[in-house]
Order: sequence, then structure tokens, then C-alpha cells
Amino acid sequence: MALTHFDGKGDAHMVDVSDKAVTDRIAQAAAWIKMQPETLDIIIEGRANKGDVLGVARLAGIMAAKRTADLIPLCHPLPITKVAVELEPDATLPGIRIMATVKTTGQTGVEMEALTAASTTALTVYDMSKAVDKGMEIGGLHVILKDGGKSGRYEAP
Repeated sequence: MALTHFDGKGDAHMVDVSDKAVTDRIAQAAAWIKMQPETLDIIIEGRANKGDVLGVARLAGIMAAKRTADLIPLCHPLPITKVAVELEPDATLPGIRIMATVKTTGQTGVEMEALTAASTTALTVYDMSKAVDKGMEIGGLHVILKDGGKSGRYEAP
């Protein structure tokens, strides 16, 4: 299978989706941020100096999904109909598990918007908590669900 963002000369271009059907589309992406158990306690208990870490990170993820086309050069600007970001504290990491869900009705998918939301959420948790834990680690960023369009449904194993 060929990469779609390059033309016959090898130059990058935005894929023409004008002939694609308008369908309902959804994507979910996940990520995590690991931290010291004490840092997780500070976040959960609302004791972070910068305020409500999880609330601000959720809003940052939502805003990022809406700005994906401004950040990723070949992404199409899309009429997003839903963005939801869930943050789940997990003492076994220890850290926060993140899931972003994005929906649209359009001619191309929203995987990049979901990935951007999840990654920006994790980055915001880091930014708001770095004063107490500079060693936090962000990882696990991946698409867990994509549905809609001619390629159909994908679910991560």
C-alpha cells in the first residue's frame, strides 16, 4: 500500500477527499502518563499548585482536537461534532490513563484529532505537575478505535 500524502513526484500534498462519501466517523486514542505515587496523590487530592490538573488537562485535550489541522500540516480542517477526554487515575502505573473520543460527519476520519487530544492532555498533566515530578513519562499513544468511511472499522488488538 502506498502512502497517500505524496504525489507521483514524491512531493507532500493534502489528499483530495472531495469524491469520498460523507459518513459518520469516530476515532478513539489512548495514552498514559506515569509519575511518582506522591505526584498522583497530589493530583487526585487537588493539591497541585497550578490548580485542577485533570480538569485543565481535559479542556486542553478538547481544544487541541479542534486545532489539529493547525498543528499537523496535511490534516483537513473538520467539522468536529464531539470531543470527549477521559482521565483515569491508575495506582498500578502509577499515573493517569487517557482516552480521547472524537466524532464528525465528513469525508475523512478523525484519528489525528483523537491522537492530538490524547497527547495534549498528557502534556498538560506534565506541565501542571512538573514542579513536583520532572521524571514523569508519557507513552502508549495509539489509536484504539476508528470507524466510518470506506476502510471500515479498526479496533486495536
